[in-house]
Amino acid sequence: MPTYKAPVRDMRFLMNEVFDFESHYKTLPNGEDATPDMVEAIVGEMAKLCENTIAPLYQSGDEEGCKLEDGVVTTPKGFKEAYDEFVAGGWQGLSHPVEVGGQGLPMSLGLIKQEMMATANWSFSMYPGLSLGAMNTIQMHGTEQQHQDYLVPLTEGTWGGTMCLTEPQCGTDLGQVKTKAEPQKDGSYKISGTKIFISSGDHDLTENIVHIVLARLPDAPKGTKGISLFIVPKYLPGKIGEDNGVSCGSLEKKMGIKASATCVINFDEATGFLIGPEHGGLECMFTFMNSARIGTAMQGVAHAELSYQGALPYAKERKSMRALSGKKEPDAIADSLIHHGDVRRMLLKRKAIAEGGRAMIYYAAQYADNMIAGMLEDDMKKYEHWDSELGFLTPILKGFLTEKGLEAANEGMQVFGGHGYIKEHGMEQIARDARISTLYEGTTGIQALDLLGRKVLLSSRGKCVREFSKKLVDFGTKNLRDPKLRPFAWKLLKIAAEWNYLTTRIMLVAAKDRDMVSTASYDFLMYSGYAMMAYFWALQAGVASDKLENGGNEPAEFYKAKLATAEFYFDRMLPSAKGHAEAALKPTKSTMQMSAEDFSFDYE
Repeated sequence: MPTYKAPVRDMRFLMNEVFDFESHYKTLPNGEDATPDMVEAIVGEMAKLCENTIAPLYQSGDEEGCKLEDGVVTTPKGFKEAYDEFVAGGWQGLSHPVEVGGQGLPMSLGLIKQEMMATANWSFSMYPGLSLGAMNTIQMHGTEQQHQDYLVPLTEGTWGGTMCLTEPQCGTDLGQVKTKAEPQKDGSYKISGTKIFISSGDHDLTENIVHIVLARLPDAPKGTKGISLFIVPKYLPGKIGEDNGVSCGSLEKKMGIKASATCVINFDEATGFLIGPEHGGLECMFTFMNSARIGTAMQGVAHAELSYQGALPYAKERKSMRALSGKKEPDAIADSLIHHGDVRRMLLKRKAIAEGGRAMIYYAAQYADNMIAGMLEDDMKKYEHWDSELGFLTPILKGFLTEKGLEAANEGMQVFGGHGYIKEHGMEQIARDARISTLYEGTTGIQALDLLGRKVLLSSRGKCVREFSKKLVDFGTKNLRDPKLRPFAWKLLKIAAEWNYLTTRIMLVAAKDRDMVSTASYDFLMYSGYAMMAYFWALQAGVASDKLENGGNEPAEFYKAKLATAEFYFDRMLPSAKGHAEAALKPTKSTMQMSAEDFSFDYE
């Protein structure tokens, strides 16, 4: 099975040499304590916890899974002890206010912490990960009393949290939510309904679980405008162990992430409390959704990284045939797999996805820091600006990175050949676990519609693409005369122009043919992902080139590998963007012309 080793060197490279986190933290109201020494200690200690405690439970947790017996959900062996160690280290409240028991550090450090946990053991990371969304929602929209009752134990990690949106009859279309909320004389509400696909919905890791639930008041208007948001704890504060009408009806039988308890949760006149304004639940929930989607984008990076780490040793050790360019290991019976071009292609692709995706996430993490800074400074204009900036990145990160992470996981199996299909090597588990990433927190299609329909066309009329693509233009014009960076610079200039042309063409066609938005959205998202990752690979190549010439914190071989991987990305992966651009601009007729009845003649 893969042995996880935290990619600390690459993380330091991004934080210290590419994005200058030290200077960034000095601009934040909660960045004073995020000194280089503190950051180094956090990364080092989390790496130890992940490598030594959390990662060893990855395969055993998959084999054992969660169990539901007599209404009680138990997690696999070792999970409770690992979670207790996590809580004892104060990790859950790393990026939450000191006033509620947190350490008050920037959100980006929490995301960096999450990346290591996610790669070490995605199923385990979901338990504290879901709590973070609940914490963010209560922190942003809850009352002071709700902060004390719920945010404090959530921040400590002694309580867990979930989000309860999906119901049997509706997933993405939340306007169909039927769960009811009946007002009570004491100001509370009785919540009744069934929610499905609830990650961490019930488990034995914490003494209580706080559900954030979408429900309708009796006088609610139809559709999404009639949804309110409620805090519904498994046990009411001060009444741990007393039934509050919240129960786990069943555990979903899943393809992967089997150590994560995905539950059907029943609310039977459970006591809940309104959070935020009446009928304003969807807006409040977006606080949860954005943080959850960035966390899910991390899953793409995590599975690419773990798949790479699992396949690399095998490719170096496994002997098979001779390299086409001549013997590389003449004293061995055959050459190692790593000497074959196609195996190198698969390894380099995963390296490019993991390290390019990590750069994209870390960049977005600084946006998140700035957004939280606006909230802490009570500057809503600043908060909304950075929330909007992050809003453009979020669907690209979630959609593109999870699609590429799944691709990386599949090719990790391919390096092993038939052995990749066998459980003992652990590669098939990565592929099974990766599959969910493109589905939950909004499928890739939903992310694509959000990006093209809402963010690009409706909200900004293409301005968000113009503004981000300017970064590509700036890098390109600055480095055209540098012989090492010229190939990257020239391609960035071309793709920046193409990205804007693609946006404008779709906008013009969509004004007359609305189906253009849905038929072009997936290819537009994938194109945007390739373009964005190209910028971050060029950025890394620029820093690596400079450090090779002027000296840096890492060995020369590290920087040379960065340049080589960047060259691979631009030569072998970026050309795929062209195909997405061509597909996005094709007329809607080829997709929409067939009648629904003609899709099948014999199957019904």
